[in-house]
Amino acid sequence: MSAGVRIDAWICAVRLVKTRSAASTACKAGHVRVNGERAKPSQSVIVGDHVRVLTPGGEKLVTVEKLIVKRVGAPQAAECYTDQTPPPPPKEERAVIGIRERGAGRPTKRDRRELDRLQGRRE
Repeated sequence: MSAGVRIDAWICAVRLVKTRSAASTACKAGHVRVNGERAKPSQSVIVGDHVRVLTPGGEKLVTVEKLIVKRVGAPQAAECYTDQTPPPPPKEERAVIGIRERGAGRPTKRDRRELDRLQGRRE
């Protein structure tokens, strides 16, 4: 066996993407980077490499700890890398948007100004 494993096989095996073809497509689209460089699907990855994968769920930053080729269970896959993805920023609490009751009629000028103020359009 060679010193490394194909990047598309590895990110599929450790369950960062669902399928090998999705991994290959992500590499071709430039969504996978190894040590800061754009990776082709056939590029080899070795222990200690930093891999950045852009997935529909967000960006994942991982460090390779163990090389595997075959897809394994989630607990074994989690042992193959160290997740260094920063936590997502806290969601801002949104103000309650003023809701008018159905059939309340057209809003008055005062009502419109209050709705605009609640929605952040005016101060």
